[in-house]
Parts: sequence; C-alpha cells; structure tokens
Amino acid sequence: MATPVRLYDSLQQQKVAFTPIVADRVGMYLCGPTPYAPAHIGHAYSAICFDLIRRALIFLGYQVKFVRNITDVEDKIFNASAAAGEDWLTWANRYADAYNADMRMFAVLPPDVEPRVSTHIDQIIAITQRLIERGKAYALDGDVYFEVASFPPYGRLSGQSLDDLQAGSRVAVDERKKSPFDFALWKGAKPGEPSWPSPWGAGRPGWHIECSAMSATHLGETFDIHAGGKDLVFPHHENEIAQSQGAHGDETFAHHWMHNGFLNFDGTKMSKSLGNVLGCNEIAAAVGAEALRFYFVSHHYRSPIDFEIEGTRDADNKIIDPRFPALEAADRRLDYFYSTLRRIDEFVAAGGDGGEGARVPEAEKLAVEAREALADDFNAPIVVAALGEAAKVANRLLDEGKGLDKAVRRRSLARLGRDLRAVGWALGVLGDDPVRYAHARRTRLGKRRGLDVAQVQALLDARAEARKAKDFTRADAVRGELTALGVEILDTPAGTDWRVVEAAIEVRA
Repeated sequence: MATPVRLYDSLQQQKVAFTPIVADRVGMYLCGPTPYAPAHIGHAYSAICFDLIRRALIFLGYQVKFVRNITDVEDKIFNASAAAGEDWLTWANRYADAYNADMRMFAVLPPDVEPRVSTHIDQIIAITQRLIERGKAYALDGDVYFEVASFPPYGRLSGQSLDDLQAGSRVAVDERKKSPFDFALWKGAKPGEPSWPSPWGAGRPGWHIECSAMSATHLGETFDIHAGGKDLVFPHHENEIAQSQGAHGDETFAHHWMHNGFLNFDGTKMSKSLGNVLGCNEIAAAVGAEALRFYFVSHHYRSPIDFEIEGTRDADNKIIDPRFPALEAADRRLDYFYSTLRRIDEFVAAGGDGGEGARVPEAEKLAVEAREALADDFNAPIVVAALGEAAKVANRLLDEGKGLDKAVRRRSLARLGRDLRAVGWALGVLGDDPVRYAHARRTRLGKRRGLDVAQVQALLDARAEARKAKDFTRADAVRGELTALGVEILDTPAGTDWRVVEAAIEVRA
C-alpha cells in the first residue's frame, strides 16, 4: 500500500489529503513546451519540479501515469519557421526533440504519453462541438468561442471574478464576440498557416482547448493531478477548467491542481533583453546538468527561486562572463555525496556488506525521514538535509568506525549506500557511477581551468614510476608540479586519482 500524501492544492489554496481516484494509482497531466526555440532553464525548472513529484509518488508506492503534451500548433512556431523559410512541423519537431534531449540531461523521466496538438485535431474538434451543443460555445465567421458567462465558477482557480477582470481589463475588444473575455476554441484559417477541415470551416485549434482534449483522451474526463507553472494559472488553466467542465460536467476534470514557483534572476524576470536567458546547454557546460537539478530540488517546488548570476554587463546591459555561485556550491555538494558513495563502494567491495543483522541506529534514518518529508507536499529540501546527515554518518563510520563490530559497520555502510542511492533517485540525483561522475566533473573543471589533461596524466604516470622505483624525492617533485597546475592527488585503496583544486578555478560559462 502506498504512503498517504498531503499536497498543496492550488484550487483549494491549502494542503489537503491526496486520495487518488483509483487506490495507489495516479493520473497526472503537465502542460509541456511550445517548441519554437531552444529550451532555457525556466523550462527545465518546471519539468524538474514535476519530475520530482512524479518520482516521489513512485518512491512512496504509487503507480503513476504521467502525460506531458507538446504544443506544436501555435503562432510562435509559425512565425519562427516562416522567418527561417522552413516547414512549421519540421521546425516544431526539431525543437521538441531538442527539448526532450535537454530534459534527459537533467534526469527528467520521459512522459508515459507525449501527445501533440497536430495529432489530436479530431479530439479537439469533438470537444469543441460538444461545447457548442451544450450551449457553452458559439461559432462566429469560422471561429468558435467559449462563452465565459455560461460558466459561473470562472475565475475560482486564479481567485478572480468576472467583475474583477472587467474592472482591470486591458483585453482588446472584438465587437463580434458576446464578451471580450470569451476565448477562442477554434480559429478560422489564415493565409500561410496550417489548417484542418472542421464543421465551422478550415482552421486550427486555439491554445487552451488542446489540453482539455488531450488530458481527456489519455487520462479520462476525470483524473488526479493537473500541473504547471504559476504563470499558467490565468488564463490557460482557468480556461481549461471552464472548457472541460463545460463539456463533461461540473464534477469532472482534475481533482487537484499543482503549480511550481517562479524562477527569477537577481530579482527580475527572465528576459532576452536583459541578457539573462540561460540555455540548458550553457548551464550544463558551466557547472554540470546535475548541479542545476540538485540546486532546484534543494528548494521547495512551490517556492520562488531568485537565481543568482555574477558578471559584468556590456553596453547592451547583457551579462558577459557569467558566474553562478549557488550552482557552484551545489556542484561541490554533489561532489561530496558522490565521493561518499565512492568510499562506501570501495569499502563494501573490499570486505562485503556484512550480511543480515544489526546496524547503527543512524544508518536507519534516511529512508524513513525521506518518506515523511516527501509525503508532506513533496518537501525535497528536508530530504536534501537528510541526505547530508546520512553522508556525514557514512564518513564517520569510514573514518572513525574501526572500534565497532566489523559486521555492524559493514551492514551500516551498505545500508547507507543503498539508501543514499534510493533517496537520490527520488530527487533525480546521485544516479551516476561515482568514478564516472568524478572523471566527468574533473574533465569539465579542468577544461574551464585550461588544464591539459594529457599533461596531468603524464605527470601522474611519472609519479607512479618514481614511487615504484622508491624515488620519493622525484615523486614529491611531481606532486609539486601537479599542485602548481591546480591538481590535487588522491591516493585511494583503488589506486591514484586526481581532482581540480576548485579555489583556483575561474568559473565561466
């Protein structure tokens, strides 16, 4: 049986008990990307937040069906592809593939289903027709609009009434519509844009209707969790509720709504004009993809993150030579966890896991604390702190545990190693082999330092030969050469390794 969960419901604006429609099974829908340009870390933040929640639910014993859509029929795609002289669908497919590659880089699990607007036109037409039949929508000159006044609960997700919206309205008035707040479900064909036949003439879907159609197709008219960024609450998610309940009934659609917090940069919104739009590959090259993921999950998914960037600005106010202090700290913390896992692996490999029996009490805490924290609205920062305590216990057992019973010590370290990995999986971190991770990290840091890795290896080989010949004066001299390069030698039971001394690194993207 799955662990009971409490989650924050954006519609109810409080933490509530999560009771899935089918016991121990979860249907979850996340609004996915519009693939018209390379993904940036704002896209990654939302994807990582809800990948964390998906993983946490699995860790807590639920079977999760996760649906994330691709909006491949949209003005931004048409405009960008037309400007480049390229077919719109080819353009959208390329950037959708690139988005998925970027998300894999950040250890985001692929969705169980990834529907695309272009392949769900029939379902979109069907739900639009149903809304017309139920008196919730009307056709007008080849367009179809949802009549907001026909849905009295409109505004409850965003906490806005129609009166409030009208008082502060900046909506451009279309005299044809019954109300300026009525929104398009179907748009009549325009020159140069793709179109499909429909009962109202050739055209294409509006933005909001796609998610109502695709979620119903793949999760049913009623499902457990609908997720997305806070920027989608109004109007997108508000409109989804109106459409779906207007078409299928007031007790349908998502039982719970979840939204991740905003990602800001030095207190400002991400903007190309400010030069603070950071691509996924740019971050990965600077500090490693896993460091960004670890940084994100070290914050609660509902909390805003003020992303810190240091660097100088050019004449256009764009940041050049950016540095990311918080991500560098996350990278160092990850290195500590991987180093701990490597030490545990080497210890257990040398003498076994101790079999069944007693362990030190501190070795039993991590999994329990992680379950409690994740069951309380997916409180990942508490889990990260528990990982730190577990790693501290492991290193103490490795360094100072020789007075313990050998079997107890081995059992405790083997358990800590397993739990560090299992809980790390729930957060989407610590999934790499520690040796491979260390090699990739030092290569990345060395490259940014300008190190010649071949030269480092040649010096390490020279030191090994000197030690073998018992020429310790030469061995110490080689160590000095490596130190001058910013390289620290690590003599371990498994052999000699090395790492870059980070205090000497000027970190650049």
